[in-house]
Amino acid sequence: MKDNYRLGVLLSIVGVLVGLAAFVLFIQIYNPMIQIELDAGRPDEALVVRYVFPLLGYLATSAGVLWAVALYGFLLKESWAWLLGVIASTIHLLAGFFPMIPAMSRGAPPMMGVVFFPSLALWIGLLFVRRAPWKIAALAFAAGLAYVLSFMDGVATIDKIQLSVGQSLLNGMYVMVQEVNWWATIAWAVFIFALLGRKTWAQPVGLFAGLMAALGGYPLAVVNTLEVGRFSMFLPSPVLSTLLVVVLTLPGTRKLLGDWVAGKAGETRPKSAALPQAAGATD
Repeated sequence: MKDNYRLGVLLSIVGVLVGLAAFVLFIQIYNPMIQIELDAGRPDEALVVRYVFPLLGYLATSAGVLWAVALYGFLLKESWAWLLGVIASTIHLLAGFFPMIPAMSRGAPPMMGVVFFPSLALWIGLLFVRRAPWKIAALAFAAGLAYVLSFMDGVATIDKIQLSVGQSLLNGMYVMVQEVNWWATIAWAVFIFALLGRKTWAQPVGLFAGLMAALGGYPLAVVNTLEVGRFSMFLPSPVLSTLLVVVLTLPGTRKLLGDWVAGKAGETRPKSAALPQAAGATD
């Protein structure tokens, strides 16, 4: 069957509203959150908020505009509207999740939940606009978790860089792996878009993302475990990414991806519509 354009229109309207809400909320929470961190005696974390919140705010605003373009596409029943919605909701998930963490750690209301939870529902809802096999959906969802976790490792490293000044080797390690984790974040996002967009190059991008996240995450996890003497919150990102690398190299996964690109895995569209889709996926 074809895309459910009516559902796409409804989700897009909600997505535009989420984007507007994110724009307003980032304006409201930016300076108060910096002051909360300063009052808590953590100027290092205040600096993280000062630079990371605007970045996420810009991304969230752009994602809201993408939703508006997707709405236009769904109204015209254009096939590209669906992928724009996936991109927009994936960005909103990231922009909504991290700002809740410092707020909750200081006892402040996690206001960006207004962005995160609707975006999670929108991301899942888009899988009903254009049906995908559950294995593909599960792989995309797991990659989405890795995408958020690798970003979190990169953000937390900014704080570690400030606190390790004067410790030459340790500080150098933090500086090196900080951007590595963010590159992994970008790569995971591209993998999700390529996977759901049926691109032949999705697998190598996923392998790159997983290996980058492992390279950036394991050193942090080892050092942090030795420092605190317990489970490190840096660990989930590289562990999940490593598992995904293993999954992506399995023969069964390779066959699943090949069938998905060719339009054979859980194909729900008429053959007349599937052939152009499969041909376009090899671009």
